[in-house]
Amino acid sequence: MDWINELINGTGIGHSILLLSVVIALGIILGKVRIGGISLGITFVLFVGIVFGHFGFTMNPDVLNFFKEFGLILFVYSVGMQVGPGFFSSFKKGGVTLNMLASGVVFLGVAVMLVIHFVTEIPIPTMVGILSGAVTNTPGLGAAQQAYSDTMNTSDPNIALGYAVAYPLGVVGIILSIIAIKWIFGIKFKRETEELDKLNEMNTAGAIAVSLQVKNPAVFGKKISELSSLLEHCDFVISRIMYATNEQISLVDADTVLHENDKIFVVTTEHNLNTVKVFLGEEIRMERKQWIRSESQFINRRIIVTKSEINGKRLGELNLRKIYGINITRIERAGVDLVAMPSLLLQLGDRVNVVGTEKAIASVEEVLGNSLKRLNEPNIIAIFVGIALGIVLGSIPISFPGIPQPVKLGLAGGPLIVAILVSRFGYKYKLVTYTTMSANLMLREIGITIFLACVGLGAGNKFVETIVEQGGYAWIGYGFIITVLPVLTIGVIARKFCRLNYFTIMGLLAGSTTDPPALAYSNMTSGNNEPAVSYATVYPLTMFLRVLTAQLAILMFL
Repeated sequence: MDWINELINGTGIGHSILLLSVVIALGIILGKVRIGGISLGITFVLFVGIVFGHFGFTMNPDVLNFFKEFGLILFVYSVGMQVGPGFFSSFKKGGVTLNMLASGVVFLGVAVMLVIHFVTEIPIPTMVGILSGAVTNTPGLGAAQQAYSDTMNTSDPNIALGYAVAYPLGVVGIILSIIAIKWIFGIKFKRETEELDKLNEMNTAGAIAVSLQVKNPAVFGKKISELSSLLEHCDFVISRIMYATNEQISLVDADTVLHENDKIFVVTTEHNLNTVKVFLGEEIRMERKQWIRSESQFINRRIIVTKSEINGKRLGELNLRKIYGINITRIERAGVDLVAMPSLLLQLGDRVNVVGTEKAIASVEEVLGNSLKRLNEPNIIAIFVGIALGIVLGSIPISFPGIPQPVKLGLAGGPLIVAILVSRFGYKYKLVTYTTMSANLMLREIGITIFLACVGLGAGNKFVETIVEQGGYAWIGYGFIITVLPVLTIGVIARKFCRLNYFTIMGLLAGSTTDPPALAYSNMTSGNNEPAVSYATVYPLTMFLRVLTAQLAILMFL
């Protein structure tokens, strides 16, 4: 029976993996339990790890640190891959305001944490742990632990303990703050929904289709290729033409000539629509199905880009219209329709809207791929190349005036930044970065559960002692203040001065604290996807700032 004792109480690899597996499985099961409609989700893995650690279940410290750091790397890298494509575009238009407000939540939380630190003289590592728990930000916890370890060559269990005691009330505090904003301003959901609908109608984005009749004498007798040079700053594609002389419908190519009263089917953007109409002619009522008649040989099909050699190529480079006689009108990417301009860079996973004959479209499928099986294959090379580059970047010491120790992005910040950059710009360097949502989610969940289990097991032996003897009850109160004060302040500013829709504010506050339970509550309460949109808009910058400020607080005030 020695083998059983070795598995349960030993220090070998088998014991470590068994202990991790049991902690993670139990944590996920218990995390599904809902209290008042709210669950802690996979974060319950942390608390199960603390319980096991308290009763003496331990791992070899070196093995524990390896699993913890590798789990953190997998988590932050997959998060970066997910949010990277929308990271820079989130700063456009209303995203600037949302990101500024979210940054305000981050910096206000740090300021409140520092005030409590100086007033109570609680060590800064503990306060950073409380801050990370209060805003439910696990990567910030990992970054703080990494910064402390790099500086002191040892670990501080109080960082994880502060996180653990502040986390539960942090989840509740964020949701209570969202409810308080509704009560303070007397918000009615029906009125917010009506205002949101009006706003969405005014800000229609993406590609739109319109039928025009050629009326401008300046374009009579002009080739399509000449129009592109005359309207070089406008995004538009002329897909089909109905000739005024015989009402015959044809696909358009570069040599197609426009005549007076010809009818054309144009795909453009809301921003460029008026310019295109003024230049070409007046809008006419013509249903989409009228452009492909029953006797027509043309069909319309969406083809998925799945060939890695197409990744990063400009649409115009492929010469698909000239070679195969087809027309591409729109390209769907991440749920958004884009105008198929020749300068548009294709990415793996793009859905290309093609109009042409059955034979021509079959040929285009061979060029672009259109193989879902190939798309489902994970691109392991890009993942590990990105992680390697992230480790290198995270290890580079960066000196700042007034900080005695050089700052490192660490094992959390480095892979996060590289993942954002690689997922956004990798296609330009022929690097295939596409992964399915399910593959990304699997990688992320495995990483975060391993990390949380290791953190709990490492901190469990001192958890009860901390609560009872070291003022842990006060830590819970301090965490609640750090949670509520910044969120309420920015929520009031967003509503009173920025005039934001309440549903947008819900997602903003949930995203600024990177809190999935708060987002789930917001989505369930609002009945629309507006909270999810604003959450996704502020999440990338917020995550980056949480990781960075956690490290800076340790290095500057330790």
